[in-house]
Amino acid sequence: MPGITREEVSHLARLARLELKGEELDHFAGQLDDIIGAVARVSEVADQDVPPTSHPLPLTNVMRADEVRPSLTPEQALSGAPAQEQQRFKVPQILGED
Repeated sequence: MPGITREEVSHLARLARLELKGEELDHFAGQLDDIIGAVARVSEVADQDVPPTSHPLPLTNVMRADEVRPSLTPEQALSGAPAQEQQRFKVPQILGED
């Protein structure tokens, strides 16, 4: 398989609206060629009998029951606040919105 050329990297850079210098084009051409080669090697190993997976080990979510438990009252939660309004923390306005 022929390596990725400097012109191909330049074309990709233009599509991505990146301005690359000459030495960067050469550097990225080598890196992209290595990446394409690695992907090709992985593709050779994959077999039709192996289903695609997102993770090598099976994963399950660990969930707990959603239970109401004792917590702070609004008054207790707001007791240390420097300012409060309508059972909420009052903070300085920062975006100039009403």
